[in-house]
Amino acid sequence: MNKSKLAIGLFVAGTMTAVFGLVIVFVGPIIIDDQIVKNLVIDPKNEISYTMWKDIPVPFFMSVYFFNILNPTEVLAGEKPMVEQRGPYVYRKRLQKQNITFHPNDTVSYLEYRSYFFEPSMSVGNESDVVTIPNMLVLGAAVMMENMPIAVRLLLSATFKGFKEGPFLSKSVGELMWGYDSKLVDFLNKWFPGMLPSTGKFGLFSEFNNSNTGLFTVHTGKDDIRLIHKVNSWNGLTKLIYWRTPQCNMINGTAGQMWPPFMTKESTLPFYSPDACRSLELVYQREGTMKGIPLYRFVAPKTMFANGSDYAPNEGFCPCRQSGLLNVSSCRANAQVFISQPHFYNADPVLLDYVQGLQPTEDEHGLFIDIHPETGVPLNVSIRLQLNLYMKKVSGITETGKISEVVMPMIWFEENGYMDGAIVKTFHTNLVLLPMVMVYMQYCFLGLGLATVLGAVLLHYRGKVLLKKDLPTVIENHGATVKDPVNGTDGHIYHE
Repeated sequence: MNKSKLAIGLFVAGTMTAVFGLVIVFVGPIIIDDQIVKNLVIDPKNEISYTMWKDIPVPFFMSVYFFNILNPTEVLAGEKPMVEQRGPYVYRKRLQKQNITFHPNDTVSYLEYRSYFFEPSMSVGNESDVVTIPNMLVLGAAVMMENMPIAVRLLLSATFKGFKEGPFLSKSVGELMWGYDSKLVDFLNKWFPGMLPSTGKFGLFSEFNNSNTGLFTVHTGKDDIRLIHKVNSWNGLTKLIYWRTPQCNMINGTAGQMWPPFMTKESTLPFYSPDACRSLELVYQREGTMKGIPLYRFVAPKTMFANGSDYAPNEGFCPCRQSGLLNVSSCRANAQVFISQPHFYNADPVLLDYVQGLQPTEDEHGLFIDIHPETGVPLNVSIRLQLNLYMKKVSGITETGKISEVVMPMIWFEENGYMDGAIVKTFHTNLVLLPMVMVYMQYCFLGLGLATVLGAVLLHYRGKVLLKKDLPTVIENHGATVKDPVNGTDGHIYHE
């Protein structure tokens, strides 16, 4: 009897344990996803995630490489340019969101300010290093004025001579990056305001340092987590005005720092880049891990900077040259500036024939973003882009000499950052270890419950078998004895 009760108790306990484990199997992922959604919403109440969004804790660096021209005199005579890569010159990048304003339609606006600080210990060289690159003011303006009357071109050439501006610049890295004094720049800003992108010193990154990327308004995800971080407007615009087709003028995706959660291998990473003046989109390449955290790697497709002939949707970004080049003249004061991947990686191979000293490889020059698919949080980022100047001989402007038509690389830069330290441990604990513990728990409960039920069944079955086996023996050996009511003797009752 005791064994029977024990078996029933074990059966009930085992069944409840197994059911609890089964419930965790189905409800556990829902609970985890629900917690991810609650913790990702852009809301000051979500202290950790909001702080990460507001003041990005990941150290970001910008590594700059210059293409130093080795044969400027020969280039002016029409020969092929020879370049050597100099750098990297590394700058620590600080990002901080300010003027944060939440709106009733579950969006939030902000200005993100960026500043750069030179890191000598991480650099190969110093900001005092002198390099030679094309003079954008001269060669860029020459191409812009190519179709103007000859008198205008002659006047422009005389202006260059008057200000002693030649076709090439040999200046320090610091001056080329953040600006140098130029009487020509002062003259143009005085008499032709708005012609140049900056009003102070002229430098390749002078307008980037201590500046913001424009007023972004993004979705908080409170109403729909699928919209979180997606751009609602930029500088009050819901579409751009730079390009020739509505599709190319669309502002798609996020601001390029975080994406909606629950990604799949079919997902893409769309984002709007004010510096590129357009929306870009990365595609899934492979799975991976970083310090135990699962990730998806997204890379730039070959079609990103393809011309309209090779990829019809890009027709709106034209006038185009070879595939692999993005003409940004429409948003850069009509200067003949092109963006590409470094060393013309993923570009038309003919571009490599015009310049000597380029060696593109995916490992060194391909851009990528590693994303934690469950949260949409980047773990490792490497955005690599190259700045090129289209230059050629322009009649009437003697500074252009006999320069052959070429898209000339000037610099390329890599903006990279990755999670490290305490934030990685927190991320790993909350999004890897705890879900893993829950998975182990559900299978432990299931296994323990099924084992208990099986034990209860075996115990009950064993009890029945022993009872059936022992009962005949007991009756045969001991029988049932009673008193004979007549003579008082013992009698045996036998069951047949």
